[in-house]
Amino acid sequence: MKRLAAAFGIALIVIAAFQASGSPYASKARSLVERTVGTAVSTVASGGLQAEYALVIDAETGKTIYAKNERERAYPASTTKIVTALLALELGKPDELVTVGDEALPEDPEESRAGLKPGQRLKLYDLVEAALLPSGNDAARTIAVHFGRKAAGDPQLDEDAAQREFAKLMNKRAKKAGATNTRFVNASGLHDPNHYTTARDIALIAKDAMANKLFRQAVRATDYTASTGAAGAGGFAKAAWSNTNQLLQPGSAHYFEGATGIKTGFTDQAGYCLVSSASKGGKSVIAVVLRSTSKDVYPDAKKLLELGLGTAGDPAATKS
Repeated sequence: MKRLAAAFGIALIVIAAFQASGSPYASKARSLVERTVGTAVSTVASGGLQAEYALVIDAETGKTIYAKNERERAYPASTTKIVTALLALELGKPDELVTVGDEALPEDPEESRAGLKPGQRLKLYDLVEAALLPSGNDAARTIAVHFGRKAAGDPQLDEDAAQREFAKLMNKRAKKAGATNTRFVNASGLHDPNHYTTARDIALIAKDAMANKLFRQAVRATDYTASTGAAGAGGFAKAAWSNTNQLLQPGSAHYFEGATGIKTGFTDQAGYCLVSSASKGGKSVIAVVLRSTSKDVYPDAKKLLELGLGTAGDPAATKS
């Protein structure tokens, strides 16, 4: 793996140096790199990645295929909800009813929300979809309070204390996945200087999450409709959400054939983030893009997925 990483580094340096200088040998350099380390590596090197932190791994083995600053600390934004949803599915039953409390009220006027209101009741699986698809911070906090109170053995524990209890569970689950440089302080991913991860850590968490059948089902849905009702009331209303992950949406310019998930994210401090997954020809990969731009986050993810799946084409054709 170290030799492969060194080859990637050589590829980036050689191609970048020749292209930056306008050298007539640039095309020869690219051909040499392709013969040495493969066309797919040349594609990423030539096209470039705007993301400050990036990684693509084999979803089955966890082996690294390509990495960029993958061990450096970064803010995860709403990709945090991967572990929030995974814990919910591991600790609870899909059809158990959860009552929404005041934790669903906005903490930030610009935060992403699923539109939940205090007093509503939802099945846990519906709540998971509400956290993942529209990236509902209200849903993530509701999950946190529900399981934080269970962990503390106190159904009356106040919302803030319950969320702190859930953060402990998040950090424990992250360590179980092999994430050694991660610390979560909330379930939603709202910015906090003490809430951080790395591209490698979040990939390992995502790998564990994608081994969960219900999680895989949840993150690949393009749309989802849930039933919500008031506590103690007999009637139920419908709530509909669409997945913010444009790799999954057939009508999107960013649609990626074979995409299977996973989670978008954004804060001013984290930049545009995307943990994605795809399968083709019996091979599955997970790609992580952290601190990219609104214009580049999907092209970055596509380059990594193509590299991981071995479908990257001619470098000139994939440049954006």
